[in-house]
Amino acid sequence: MRLASLALISVMAIPGQSSVGDQYAAIASLERERAITAADRYLKNPPETITAFRAARSAGGLHDYFSEGDYWWPDPAKPDGPYINRDGMSNLDNFVAHRRALRRLSIEAPALTAAWILTTDDRYAAHARRHLRAWFVDADTRMNPNVQYSQAVHGHATGRAPGTIDTIHLVEVARAAEVLHTRRAMPDAEFRAIAAWFTEYVQWLTTHPHAIEAKNAKNNLGACWVMQVAAYASLTGDTAQLDACRTRFKEVLVPTQIAADGSFPLELARTKPYAYSLFELDALGTICRILSTPSDNLWTFELPDGRGMRRALAFMAPYVRDKREWPHARDVEYFDQWPMRHAALLFGGLALDRLDYVSLWKTLPADSEVDEVVRNFFVRQPLIWLAQ
Repeated sequence: MRLASLALISVMAIPGQSSVGDQYAAIASLERERAITAADRYLKNPPETITAFRAARSAGGLHDYFSEGDYWWPDPAKPDGPYINRDGMSNLDNFVAHRRALRRLSIEAPALTAAWILTTDDRYAAHARRHLRAWFVDADTRMNPNVQYSQAVHGHATGRAPGTIDTIHLVEVARAAEVLHTRRAMPDAEFRAIAAWFTEYVQWLTTHPHAIEAKNAKNNLGACWVMQVAAYASLTGDTAQLDACRTRFKEVLVPTQIAADGSFPLELARTKPYAYSLFELDALGTICRILSTPSDNLWTFELPDGRGMRRALAFMAPYVRDKREWPHARDVEYFDQWPMRHAALLFGGLALDRLDYVSLWKTLPADSEVDEVVRNFFVRQPLIWLAQ
């Protein structure tokens, strides 16, 4: 565990976290069996990208990611006509093969990286790198760096702004690549090729009309846009985008998405208010984890009326601890499958010296076999976020 020990020592220098440094060793111990067991299983799986799954209804090509809107269904009155929306009700007959391939990458590459941190066994790092090369470098299998054809709706659109949310599952993949390179388990040339893909994707995210619409969304879609740009800019060293994301967090996300009591009003208005509130909390918490610096700590940032991440965590934590106390409507689907081991509790607990949040995080499920949960749960390997 030599590298794991070094990683834990290095993260103790993160601002605001020295008083909880003893928690890192406990987290490594907690995660060790889970990460290594999973990684051993994933060593048997060859990389598989979107090019293995042709999408007949896609307006794009073989290398273009394609998905269909979750909550869109055939119209019973016009079975062959444009689909109709049923918010919160997932249509399991829509095309999901590219999504599942992307999620598989997001599960396996970070787990392999976490196992490498714990063991220094080169097999884990090498296999994680095979996945990364297949998705982002190799000409025959790489995905084009855009999601122009995601969240399509039959009879309405070949792609939509909400499609940008599909690639939240690349946030932890990008972090894994960053850690492998920083800790000298990935050659510079290989890292540069992967970083070039993410540079192009940030360019798409900051210029394409679908992405700009997502950026300006007032709900979790806008938060996920900031989270993604921050994660990919961290990988590529794009300080201008990192600065822009910090500003957007403080001037747009907190003022428009967090209420005076710490709740997320636009998420509470949805048909899955509990799950969406947890999802938003994790997105904002991951933003804070990526972007906070010694001179600009987003965890402690507050508006004059006190709105900020401290209050958002204080609002949600009691209902994670005891969901029976949730004062709002039950989710129309999958209410019983939440909560999970939400990253915002861990990251915020460490950053704000709230060990009760960390303790709560430890009691929650780390993994799920439920597709809806996997789709909306995107930070699964805490060790790669704590390693420097």
